[in-house]
Amino acid sequence: MATQYGQGYGEWDGPRTQGAGRRPHRLPVALRAPVEGRSWGEFCYLLLSLPIAIVMFTYSVTMFSLGAGLLVTFLGIPVLAAALAGCRGFGALERARARGLLRLEIADPEPVAANRRGPMAWIGTMLRSGVSWRHMLYTVVQFPWAVFSFTVGVTCWTCGWALLTYPLWFWVFPMYGGQGGLQLYGDETHSVYLDNPFEITVTALVGLLITLATPWIVRGLTTVDRLLVHGLLGPSRLATRVVELESDRGVVVDTAAADLRRIERDLHDGAQARLVALAMDLGLAKEKLAQDPRAAARMVEEAHGEVKTALQELRDLARGIHPAVLTDRGLDAALSAVASRCTVPVQVEVDLPSRPAPAIEGIAYFTVSELLQNVSKHAQASRATVDVWRVEDRLLLQVVDDGVGGADASAGSGLAGLAGRLDAVDGILVVDSPPGGPTRVTAELPWRSS
Repeated sequence: MATQYGQGYGEWDGPRTQGAGRRPHRLPVALRAPVEGRSWGEFCYLLLSLPIAIVMFTYSVTMFSLGAGLLVTFLGIPVLAAALAGCRGFGALERARARGLLRLEIADPEPVAANRRGPMAWIGTMLRSGVSWRHMLYTVVQFPWAVFSFTVGVTCWTCGWALLTYPLWFWVFPMYGGQGGLQLYGDETHSVYLDNPFEITVTALVGLLITLATPWIVRGLTTVDRLLVHGLLGPSRLATRVVELESDRGVVVDTAAADLRRIERDLHDGAQARLVALAMDLGLAKEKLAQDPRAAARMVEEAHGEVKTALQELRDLARGIHPAVLTDRGLDAALSAVASRCTVPVQVEVDLPSRPAPAIEGIAYFTVSELLQNVSKHAQASRATVDVWRVEDRLLLQVVDDGVGGADASAGSGLAGLAGRLDAVDGILVVDSPPGGPTRVTAELPWRSS
């Protein structure tokens, strides 16, 4: 396993977390929210939503109505296809706007690809595309929500900042309007103006409260927009799952090819080379048998030792492919055998009500084997533990050592390859390895009964 721990592990100087190296803010988040870039970006998103929603709603309703009305003739079909194509264009605009202002990372849906060339094939593919119809649904559903969110967001934002800054501009009323200040109430008999210091201060405090609350109100409104964009404008779950399965299949094929190359290399460089040398030694011993029986006997004895070594290499190779103890006695005995070969003391605890499927059992075995090999080579640990248990329909295993830490699965190391193998069967690998240790690697696999 290529992963290294501690010294020599690249230029790793601490946990790689988002925002590392930034100075902590002195103001709490509730006070700095009104002036943060994220809050202004979300507010700009609400401001742009209404005019864009009006255009999208008008286009989709008009084109759909026109196409539906023309279905009695052939012209309705291409009009509907053009309507769906336009809605997909609006969807691309909305995804770009969400990425820029809401920081929403969303993948583009699969493109419309016709099996045959020609306008009729494109029209048929467009009309059969569920993604295109979801885009049209978005243009209809988003319009009333844009009206509501625009009204609420603009009202809260303008009222909050206007009242907060009231002490700065209330003088406009007595100087240019002939009134004492902002009129709070008025009828035929009397009027109430916000004109004395106490009322001005209270007005500013009310504005401060509204201003502090507005970013969170806007954030709640844009959360609905995020759900709409993600649910209606992103790729479908089926398409996403197909892409994942294709990627996982590629990982499985690459892993199988790499294992075959490793087995071929081990056979060629190990047991095969030793057997070739053994055959040559036995041939020489056969030639010397009549002339020098004592030398021939010595050569046969050496060949016997080579046979034992070759057999041990073949046993090790077979154990690396699939250990017999795993097939015969299960994970508990197999992991105990792996732990006994580790260079540090390892405590193994397996708590499983039954045995999982052989494929899952094999992946769990080789995962623990690679992790313990990593502990032996790089962790500089004095002890380690292996725990395996089941939670509902998931098989969990955890390897913990008290070594120097500093492992990172995102740096293209052996841990990254191990994570790819687990991902191929819908598994998860989580690495927690701060500098100085301890290192805790947790793997999660689907439970499939044998």
